[in-house]
Amino acid sequence: MDRARRKRSALVGGLAALGLAFAGLATGGAGAADAVDAAGAPAANAGARAVPKHAVTGYWQNFNNGATVQKLSQVQNQYDIIAVAFADATGTPGQVTFNLDSAGLGGYTVAQFKADIKAKKAAGKSVIISVGGERGAVAVNSSAAATNFANSVHKLMQEYGFDGVDIDLENGLNSTYMTQALKSLGQKAGPGFVLTMAPQTIDMQSTRNEYFKTALNVKDILTVVNMQYYNSGSMLGCDGKVYSQGSVDFLTALACIQLEGGLAPSQVGIGTPASARAAGSGYVSPTIVNNALNCLAKGTNCGSFKPSKTYPGIRGAMTWSTNWDAANGNAWSNAVGPHVHGLP
Repeated sequence: MDRARRKRSALVGGLAALGLAFAGLATGGAGAADAVDAAGAPAANAGARAVPKHAVTGYWQNFNNGATVQKLSQVQNQYDIIAVAFADATGTPGQVTFNLDSAGLGGYTVAQFKADIKAKKAAGKSVIISVGGERGAVAVNSSAAATNFANSVHKLMQEYGFDGVDIDLENGLNSTYMTQALKSLGQKAGPGFVLTMAPQTIDMQSTRNEYFKTALNVKDILTVVNMQYYNSGSMLGCDGKVYSQGSVDFLTALACIQLEGGLAPSQVGIGTPASARAAGSGYVSPTIVNNALNCLAKGTNCGSFKPSKTYPGIRGAMTWSTNWDAANGNAWSNAVGPHVHGLP
């Protein structure tokens, strides 16, 4: 996610992805055989607080980039998971902190922010801290950095009342040490820990990719992967064909890779911009998002690509951002929110 204005434009296309073999998807990875409950969620995460079977995730901007400036209390009620963007890196490897942009947010105080988190949680929402973004410089490349990451995120959870963490590292990650960090954090946080991820499309083309490996490694504590289906260019679908962004087929054929690669349906969400101004490319109307969810969950409203089976447990959708949504009259959440919550 872009701290300044828009989401990062990944300079990769379908041809760059052609070398990634789809054949390896069925191999899964650590956590691929984890038990799931009747709703398709990992058994160890079945009781996660405040996250419904079908959930809407939205990023809240801790900065003013031309979108509507919001207090957390003003975030639309359709959002079940609110990811606060973003935590900041420190001079210590792996360590993060959080600095509320009070000046940029019209004098929003830390006390008000904490009170708003508490109120959102009382209303049944989950509020998590997002790490990364387009310009995020957080690196977890050693055991020491993994420990620093887990300890510092847990400290933020205790200080602000965050329910968990979102991993939005767009400049790469190390699956070995990020897995170590997240497992440690999950143990510290205990029941109700919410863990989300927002990889770019190139990161989830194969189970051999570091992001995909990390997701599978932490499958027992993973809430949802909301891949960014935009600023991407063309990519491979699970049928080996190349699809261009901005269509139902792009959403469904790429989601299929994750669904068939080892993630539970409850751990897969569709991430799209809230408006054309929110991202450089790949914006689709809320109708396209809803059609893609119907295609995956029920086998209806598909494009030329139709999955070989349905995934009624699919978690839902994500958007960048609640602020851009508000700037567009909440058109995205007003359309996608009720649809997600009405899925089977």
